[in-house]
This record gives sequence, structure tokens and C-alpha cells, in this order.
Amino acid sequence: MDSSKLKLLVHTLKYLRFKQVYYRLFYFVRNRFFRKDESKPLNKTVEPIVWNEHVHYPNSFLGGRQFRFLNLDKTFDTEIDWNCNDFGKLWTYNLNYFDFLNQEEMSVEQGRTLIEAYIDKDNILKDGKEPYPISLRGINWVKFLSKNKVKEAQIDQTLYNHYQILLHNLEYHLLGNHLLENGYSLFFGAYYFKDETLYQKAKQILFSELKEQVLKDGAHFELSPMYHQILLHRLLDCITLAQLNPWKEDNTLDFLKEKAINMLSWLQTMTFDNGNIPMVNDAAYGIAPSSHQLLNYAQSIGLRWSPSVLSDSGYRKFSGKQYELLADVGNVGPTYQPGHAHADTLSFVLHKEQKPLIVDTGTSTYEKNVLRQQERATAAHNTVKIGDIEQTQVWGGFRVAKRAEITALKEDENALTATHDGYKNQGTLHTRNFFCKDNSIWIDDVLSKKGTKAVAHFHFHSNIKEVQVQKEGIKLPEQGVKISFSSNEEIQIEKETYQLAAGFNNTQKAIKIKVYFCEALQTQIDL
Repeated sequence: MDSSKLKLLVHTLKYLRFKQVYYRLFYFVRNRFFRKDESKPLNKTVEPIVWNEHVHYPNSFLGGRQFRFLNLDKTFDTEIDWNCNDFGKLWTYNLNYFDFLNQEEMSVEQGRTLIEAYIDKDNILKDGKEPYPISLRGINWVKFLSKNKVKEAQIDQTLYNHYQILLHNLEYHLLGNHLLENGYSLFFGAYYFKDETLYQKAKQILFSELKEQVLKDGAHFELSPMYHQILLHRLLDCITLAQLNPWKEDNTLDFLKEKAINMLSWLQTMTFDNGNIPMVNDAAYGIAPSSHQLLNYAQSIGLRWSPSVLSDSGYRKFSGKQYELLADVGNVGPTYQPGHAHADTLSFVLHKEQKPLIVDTGTSTYEKNVLRQQERATAAHNTVKIGDIEQTQVWGGFRVAKRAEITALKEDENALTATHDGYKNQGTLHTRNFFCKDNSIWIDDVLSKKGTKAVAHFHFHSNIKEVQVQKEGIKLPEQGVKISFSSNEEIQIEKETYQLAAGFNNTQKAIKIKVYFCEALQTQIDL
């Protein structure tokens, strides 16, 4: 291993918690040398619980043996290969989640046939026996079996066996959203099987993880609005489950409601007026339920909330007469599980008249390839980069080594100033100031080391077809927008194209500009 790779590894591992390291070693040794059958006789007749679906999943089962996940279609010739890896691990995971059981058009006969086909291959399943797919599939099976009043001993026994695997392989080595999903699923399994062991473990995980993972302003601590929607959806499902099926008389339901209200408050504040979330930190289109769906769902089960005041999530939002601006002035989070973080400190997103104008480039792949690296890199975000240095070292698909940290933050009603130290090895700090008026936005960038040369990146939405470059700025004639730049020394403006992520495996050609400057740059956006 060369020295640069070793340094990346050291600066990545030093943030891990002892629990993550311990369980990674424990599972490795146990599974290699002491693996045993974790199946367990059910020895009871299971009565379906009460369930009504509030948010249906998009159609991913297209009939026959045809599936569509992540905008990629696959038709199996003779039988479904549940281990199919033609399109990478995430596609295989989606096949094993069984979300399609709860798409609106799924019939009882089709669903049972798919479950039985899966059970027939139980002994050769690979990715499907990992704890994360088990967690999501368990919830989907419980929902489908319950709402359709399906009672079949073999299905219940297989599902129970999978829950035993999950119980003995909880994702303590990963923590974050994976462990929380484990807890949600155990909660469903506990109610379905009326199983005290599953319930106590679910309660333990949900209390400890939701206390940590839901920040004071209501954000999920991985700071991805998409994952926030996914995890909020699951939390609302757990509340619905407990309300429809009175079984336990303790404080769990009240606790879940409290956390859901916090998450709803943040989501309402973060959602733009057009209903979309900002595509930051591994957010992608077409994966999670929309904010509108989730807010309506929450109201239908009796939850009430008010908008959040953004704070420890690191996001700040400003609104003018015809614009909305979201700025990122937070740290990479959480420190020990930053798999969905990007190098985007002091980046921003801007909408005008409910239409995206300056955007995050988004996420189109989870594969560990060049595109994944590009989409997480500093130059893919609306911030400043110095030379070929990354403000935060993202690598290996889901790894982060050295990361920028906010060293100063000052804010009031219309202004925001933040400084990060991502370039401290180059002897400079980057400070960005936002000043928001009714019809204009001023952004000042300052690099503390005299004479430092850098480039500011601005990515426009793919719907913007014309960007006119002028001597000291640019014009967007169709949008009626003018952006002016000034600096102590002469600036250089370059226009080029990039690929905007419109969903997984779906990109659109769009325009970006790069502004080369020395030491300081003043940007004025007239709307």
C-alpha cells in the first residue's frame, strides 16, 4: 500500500467508534469459524395484524418476471435470479427488498407467487440474507401478509428464520441508518409474531438510535434529505403499526411520535415551495416518498407540528420575494459514519419562482467508480476549490478521510458568514458570506492566505439552456437573472457542461461556470 492510500485509511479509521471496530472483527471471526444455523421453530400460529398502507411504493414489478429498479430494467427468462448482479449490488438489494409487494397494482396472487418463488431459493440466497435487505423485506412481507390476511405456515416460518438471522447480525459495525432500519424492522417482526425478544431489542435500538440520530432541529444526522424522508416514512409506519394493533402499554408510542414530529418539522422547512428537497448528500430523485406524501401521511395519523428553526443540521434557508436559497454551513456528519457525505462545505442551492436555478449535481450511482467519486467531489458543488485539493477527502465510494470543519459561524436574519479549514494544509481558511435582499443575493468568498488562487463553481439546472458569459459576469436571459463577479485582481470565467443527476443511472447535460480568482471574490446575483 502506498503512503497516500495509507494516510487516507488512517484519517478514515480514526473517526470510527470502538463498537464498529469490535463488531466488524467479531462478525468476521464468528462467521468464518463459528457459524451456526440461526433458524428457530416458530411453534405458534400467527394471526395477521391490522394494516392499511398509506404510501404505496412506485411500480418496480412490471409483471411476469420483469423488474425495474434504479431506472434499469431486467426480465428474467425462466425463473427469477434473486442473486442477479448484472447492475451492481444496489440493484440486487432492491430486488431483495420486496418493496413491490406494496405497490398499488400488486394482487394477492402475484405477491404470494413472488414470496413463494423466493422461499424456494432460500438456501442459495446471498445478498438477500444480509441484515439490511432482511430488515426492509421483513417490513414489506409483514405489511403484505397482514393487509391481505394471508396465513401460510411456511411463509411465516421463513420470515421468522430471517428475523433470527437479523437478530444475531445487527449492523453495529455500521451504525447509522442501517442500525435504525434494523430496529424498525424488529419492531414490525415483534408485533407480527407477538415476540417479546424481538420487541425488547427493537425498543432498545429505537430509543438509543433515534435519540442520537434525530438532531435538535429535527434532521437525521446523516444530513441527506432523501434518507431523512426514507427513515421518517419508516417511523410513521411504526407509529401506525402501534396505533392499529394495541399490544404494549409503555412509553414507546409517545417516544416515536415525539421523534416523528421533530423530523416532520425539519422536512417541512427544508422542502422547497415546489415540493422538492435539495439533492444534497446522496439525495436522488425517485427513491423516497415525497415530502407532500409524508406530511399528508403524518396528518392522517393525528400528528401535528410546526416548521423547524434550522440549527445543528448545518443548513440555513433564506427566502426573498421570488427566491429560496439553501446554504450548507455544517460539518460532515456523523463523524463515524459519513458514507453519504459529499465535499460540499459552504455550497448552496438556489430556486427562483419555484424553479431550480443553481443546483447540487446530485447522485446517480452508488457504484465505486469514477462517476461516484466525481459526484461527491468539491468541484461538483457550488463552492470554492483550490487547485486539485479536496476540501474534504471523499474516497472509496462511501469513505471520508480528512474533512473540512466549520471554525466560525455568524448569522442574523438576512446574513450568514461561515469559515472552514478544509484547506489548512495549504495555509488558508475559506470564509463565505451570504447577504440576502428581497431581489438579490450577495456572496463574498475570502481566502485568508494572501495571493491564493482558486475557482468558484456554479452549476445550473438542465432546464437552463442559455448562459451568456460577459466580461464581468453572466446572464440567464430566459430566467431574467444576472450574476456579476468582482475581485481585487482580474477574474476569468469559463463555461462548460456537466452531467446533472436526474435519478439513479439517469443524467442530463447541463451548464456550469467556473470563476477563477485570487484571494477574494464578490458575487452578486440579481433576480
